[in-house]
Amino acid sequence: MRRSSDLQPEIADESAWWRDAVFYQVYVRSFADANGDGVGDLDGIRSRLGYLELLGVDALWLTPFFTSPMADHGYDVADPRDVDPLFGDLAAFDRLVTEAHAHNLKVTIDLVPNHTSDRHAWFQAALRAGPGSVERDRFVFRDGGGFDGSVPPNNWPSQFGGPAWTRVPDGQWYLHLFAPEQPDLNWANAEVAADLAHTLRFWLDRGVDGFRIDVAHGMAKPYGLPNLDPRADPVGMHDNSLDPRFDDDGVHEIHRMIRKVIDEYPGRMAVGEIWVADDERFARYVRPDELHLGFNFRLVKAPFDADAVRTAIEHSLGAVRGVGAPPTWTLSNHDVPRHVTRYGGGALGAQRARAMTLVELALPGVVYLYNGEELGLPDVELPEWALQDPIWLRSGHTQRGRDGCRVPLPWEGDTPPFGFTRGVTTWLPQPNEWAGLTAESQLEDPDSMLSFYRHALELRKSHGAFNGDELEWYGAPPGCFAFRRKGGGLICALNTSGAPVPLPPGEVLLASGPMAGNQLPPDTAVWLV
Repeated sequence: MRRSSDLQPEIADESAWWRDAVFYQVYVRSFADANGDGVGDLDGIRSRLGYLELLGVDALWLTPFFTSPMADHGYDVADPRDVDPLFGDLAAFDRLVTEAHAHNLKVTIDLVPNHTSDRHAWFQAALRAGPGSVERDRFVFRDGGGFDGSVPPNNWPSQFGGPAWTRVPDGQWYLHLFAPEQPDLNWANAEVAADLAHTLRFWLDRGVDGFRIDVAHGMAKPYGLPNLDPRADPVGMHDNSLDPRFDDDGVHEIHRMIRKVIDEYPGRMAVGEIWVADDERFARYVRPDELHLGFNFRLVKAPFDADAVRTAIEHSLGAVRGVGAPPTWTLSNHDVPRHVTRYGGGALGAQRARAMTLVELALPGVVYLYNGEELGLPDVELPEWALQDPIWLRSGHTQRGRDGCRVPLPWEGDTPPFGFTRGVTTWLPQPNEWAGLTAESQLEDPDSMLSFYRHALELRKSHGAFNGDELEWYGAPPGCFAFRRKGGGLICALNTSGAPVPLPPGEVLLASGPMAGNQLPPDTAVWLV
């Protein structure tokens, strides 16, 4: 294993811990609540560190806990260098980092460099200062079109629907690629870069081990802000030739700046959220002087089909091969439906989720798990009454269509709130039928999803068959695939067809479900050595 810094290779050691780590995404408001208000918090996470150590993960990724009016669940940041009272305070954060490190867990946090909250002091100053001011230059303000300036400056849509421009009382418009409460920063302004460097050092000095960079393919905007091509898919994996809002070449200078700051602190890392379809353009983000890792979402987007999954794997490996970065794998996160639901829901979805977990954990590189997937949680169809719940309203839920994957975790007991809080209400309602999915009920059940994850993670960490960075593909029946890790020798086979198929040669190390002699059943994966 090697890590590059300033384009010079360095000997692998503890500083390269992230190259084959398993990260666990903690959706802070839904993980564990320590103060009884129904919303997860930093002390709640600290209370469950023993569980995370027992699970076998290496590092945590915490979603935003910064000062925020919560128009977008904290991704609208009003102060990037403080903790919102909803989640605790800086002392609580420091306690969490110290104790996580004592449990041999690294701590990484979100970074939101594309935009701020409209309540951020800078944006409020920009509104007061007026057109042409230095305060407005920190954001993307423009005059409108038409004889009276009432037409938005261009045709860009927001990722959350509607136009990406909002008009202010003095007639100018400001850009927001997401919610109107999230004005985009102007990365051509030197103050913006200096402030982000300040934020990076603030958290690095407090002991964080790295950052997940939100919208890492955003930030830089093309000269002249040209119109979006009407053929573009404005919410898909972005094709820069049609969609000028994302993946502008100027973004790479921003990532070089971020990397220079992080390299001042040995053993720290950054991973980018990169929705870019083209493999060569994706690779630019993980060059040796930019990000250490990049989320490639091909596996998330692939259906439960062997050919589609193999294609996603081959593209993801190919995208990073030439730049020396490890691939990064994930099946779920807080912005997509949980994979149990995507793969069919119910018992079938859970069976397929177990199979895809073995595929994911068999691959070389880095794995990101989403909290609750180790319990087999599905998406929840939220009731209409919950939309009026005062806790929910207070907590912010403008993107409620995505909240089915964000329901608070069930820890113990037979009825909601399942040990998530000592209060009686959670910010999103938990379904009664989750009684069989609690961590408590699964810990002592050797056949549970949680036990399956623990076993798989332990093997991945300890067994020599998982060595090697290259895959060798076997011939396989239609609807199936099998690959071998060159170097270690692990074989992973997946059957997405409707009938059993013969197993490749080898001794079964772990299967995602019951086996049928020397046959691999449908909707099942297996590890062999």
